[in-house]
Order: sequence, then C-alpha cells, then structure tokens
Amino acid sequence: MSIGTIELSAYSSSPSGDDTAPVRHDWTREQIALLFDLPFDDLLYRAHSIQRRYHAGRGLQISQLLAIKTGGCPEDCGYCSQSVHAETDLKASALMSVDAVLQAAAQAKATGVQRFCMGAAWRSPRERDLDRVCTMVEGVKALGLETCVTLGMLTATQAQRLANSGLDYYNHNIDTSPEYYPSLTTTRTLQERLDTLEHVRNAGLKVCCGGIVGMGESREDRVGMLQTLANLPEHPESVPVNSLIRVEGARLAHERDVDVLEFVRTISVARIIMPISVIRLSAGREHMSDELQALCLFAGAGSVFIGEKLLTASNPAPNIDRELINRLGATGQESSPIQWVAKSQQ
Repeated sequence: MSIGTIELSAYSSSPSGDDTAPVRHDWTREQIALLFDLPFDDLLYRAHSIQRRYHAGRGLQISQLLAIKTGGCPEDCGYCSQSVHAETDLKASALMSVDAVLQAAAQAKATGVQRFCMGAAWRSPRERDLDRVCTMVEGVKALGLETCVTLGMLTATQAQRLANSGLDYYNHNIDTSPEYYPSLTTTRTLQERLDTLEHVRNAGLKVCCGGIVGMGESREDRVGMLQTLANLPEHPESVPVNSLIRVEGARLAHERDVDVLEFVRTISVARIIMPISVIRLSAGREHMSDELQALCLFAGAGSVFIGEKLLTASNPAPNIDRELINRLGATGQESSPIQWVAKSQQ
C-alpha cells in the first residue's frame, strides 16, 4: 500500500536509525487518511519507530499550566467554560500578580516541572496587561524554567514584545479542521488564528499549536486539522493533542467521546507527519485509563501536564501521575529517572 507516490515503508524507520521519515509540508488529505486507515499495530509501529528515530534520549517533559486570568472571555467557543456565552458558574477573575505567579512557578520547579505555561482568557491582551505578562515571563525564565504563554490573538508588535521578554513558546491552537471551525466559534476565524501564528514565527518565538478531539468532529476533520498543521511553512515545535473536557454549561458539553483507539490513532498520525515536533498529551487525561495514556506515550507523545488543574479544568492528582510514571519507568529529558517523582516521595 502506498500514500500517493510515497511508500508506507518510508514511515517505518527502525530504532537503529538506519532510515528516517521525511519531513514534509505537502501532505494531502488522502495520504493522511490512509495513515489513519492502517491496521492499528502497523500504525503504532511506524509512529513509535519515528519517535525513537527523532526523539531517542529526549525523555518525557513534565509541564504545568497555570491560569493567570480566568473567565470573562468574549469569544463564543463551544468547548470552553471560560466564555461569557457559556452557562457555567465560572466567575471572571483579575490578572494574577507577578509575585503570585512566580511563587507558583517556583513551587512547580521544586516538584520537577521543566516547562511552565501561563494562560489568560482573553480575545487578545491589552497593553497594560501585556506589560505584566512580560514581567512574569522574565521572572519564570530566571528560575530556569522553559516558558510558554497563551493569551489569545496577537499583533506583530505584541509578539515581538513577548519575544524580547525571553519567552520560549507561544500557544495558539487551531482546534480543528478549516471546515469544522465555524461550528466551534463565530467570533473569530481560523485565518485570524493563522495570522497570529505568523506573527509569532516572525518574532522568532517557537510555536505551540495543536487541536482538540471529541467535539463532534468527524475523522475527516481530524485529518484536516493535522494537514493544516503539517503543511505550515514550519511545523510547530510543540503540538498539543487535547481530549475535550466536558463542562456542564458549555455548548459542546454533551458531545460523544471519541473512541479511545481513534484518539491513539490521532496521536500516531501526528507523530508520523510531524516527526520533529514534540507531541503533547494535554487536556483530558483525568478521564483516560493508565493503559490509554501508556499507548499515547508509546505512539509518540513526549510531554504531559501535571498539576491538579489545567486552566480551570481538573487534571489527575499529582500522586496518581507519580504512580503512573513510576510504573512506566519513564525518564526525564536528560535520559534519567524523572526527578520530581523521587523528590515527591521523599
């Protein structure tokens, strides 16, 4: 079987490193759909082989996400409990103080977190708020942590200001396929998201951009989302794959869950078509079995978020994550046992 003119054997690079998967930016939907259609074990083999080829020795990155400003967002995203259009009890909060954020970052580092992410529920940041966020970034960087923020849409000037503060990554997900995107929100367009990504790239920042699975989309939409990401001029260095967290009051709260093997397929295909990117197992882990998470890591996910919350949504308790990572024998980014496990057990 072939993917267009590319033989599937080209995506079965061996752990010994004798061959490799090409880094491409010209994927067709037909080619990506053929990957989704592979027998499950063949797909996992190809994905895991590419993970070993490009990411051997890198280990599992431990990240933490802090909501520095919650609620009150004017966007009408159907998946989000922070939208003013959602019928939830979430109250809008003010932007956190710099000292409070740095205290949270220091506590995260003490437990072994390597990447500290900060998120604010805005359509786009105001200049006076961006001043404070830049100070937060500078402080978190000074602690020796990798930094990422998600603040909504940016102008070119705002992206450059964040770059000047020392920011490493900017997160701005495309969420789904171009066709399904209008079903999620009417207050912005996908092109506006892509414009922000271009500003982020032009400022010299690394891109964190992925999507959400389980919003009522079809497999064709998952194909379209991954094609959009893989055919960007540069692949995002970081690709979070989220499983929708259903919050009562959000418009999409009652969509059916995606089959768990389909979720693993999505991780696997992302791994294959964006071989250099770090695939991040992000929201929804609280509702995933240990076995499902292990499959996702085997298929190419190289990062998980710890902490009791992801923005306003629940996340596995730290002791549950510690136990799972211990059982998997996971190693950190320096190919040694993850230090936060040992520290937390002392």
